[in-house]
Amino acid sequence: MNYWLVKSEPSEYSYDDLVRDGSTYWDGVRNYAARKNMKTMKIDDRVLFYHSVNEKSVIGISKVVKEHYQDPTTEDERWVVVDLAAEQKLKSPVTLSQIKADADLADIALVRQSRLSVMPLTKEAFERIVEMSK
Repeated sequence: MNYWLVKSEPSEYSYDDLVRDGSTYWDGVRNYAARKNMKTMKIDDRVLFYHSVNEKSVIGISKVVKEHYQDPTTEDERWVVVDLAAEQKLKSPVTLSQIKADADLADIALVRQSRLSVMPLTKEAFERIVEMSK
């Protein structure tokens, strides 16, 4: 199993939207590194859902329910989506400031490559962020 973090502007698509919908395809990714990450995602991989822009915090946990396929929002075959399903909302959001302040998380992509919208996490980083929400 692999671990990931995806970012979304809550005004565009929030974790509450994912909960309401149950699942969705993760579209609109137009970055080659993020696309490569999506092509690596496997069914049942765990995914932290991060609200970007004003909130800048991890809000919930989701999982991959369908592996990559052609992005239905474009005819450009280079771009793919995966399907994500809501798993659980975190008890408390974990802010970017909290993550940056934690020495164990200093090397995660959210800190090093903040503009990347789909990024891998280690199991330890995933578990640490979830623990910080309690």
